[in-house]
Amino acid sequence: MAPAGFMLGSPWLLWLLAVTSLAAGAQPLTPQDPEEEEDSTATPLRPVPCDYDQCRHLQVPCEELQQARPVPCLCPGLSSLAQPPAPPRLGEVRVVAEDSHAEVHWCAPASPVHHYQLLLWEGTKAPHRGPLLNATIRRATLRGLQLGSTYVLCVVAANDAGESLAPGPGSEDPDGVASPTFGPCGRFSVPPRPSTLVHTAIGLGAALALLSCAALVWHFHLRQRWGCPRHH
Repeated sequence: MAPAGFMLGSPWLLWLLAVTSLAAGAQPLTPQDPEEEEDSTATPLRPVPCDYDQCRHLQVPCEELQQARPVPCLCPGLSSLAQPPAPPRLGEVRVVAEDSHAEVHWCAPASPVHHYQLLLWEGTKAPHRGPLLNATIRRATLRGLQLGSTYVLCVVAANDAGESLAPGPGSEDPDGVASPTFGPCGRFSVPPRPSTLVHTAIGLGAALALLSCAALVWHFHLRQRWGCPRHH
């Protein structure tokens, strides 16, 4: 009868073995650590302001800076492309009298700009328009300036809708542009070359010396011709 009993019990034995193997391979259900849950969730990247400076020379356009980042950075607000740009802000104008030139610096407006242009007035003459400068440029050099002359300079920004306002002479800072201003125009003067001043001073001194000598010679000539009065 033992073999029959073994045969009857074998299905139960297989069932117990299957349950035991399943229980051994099952993972315990325990509450997940909140810190592990936070680590498993990636923190979304937040946009930051773009590395954009309106006064930086050769500044890359802010739209290109946005495209170079996995998360687009934040650009400063700009006016509409359907409107002409706001006037740029003229900065320092550094005059180099020895070489008859001036170095100009300006800041971009809060507007879309395709190019810049410098307008230069000398006295009552018509303004001289410089070449077109691309939108990344913030510095330029004015060459061929006349020594001892005074100029009015304006920076103009342009796009497809038009140009910014350039009031011209009469609207510039009365104190000049040795320091940064808040408008597009400024007045500056080119002093005479220092060597010219020295030569002028030497020439005036020599002329005075010649006049003095001529006066003395003429005085002695008169005395010798007319003689000196005698006292009795």
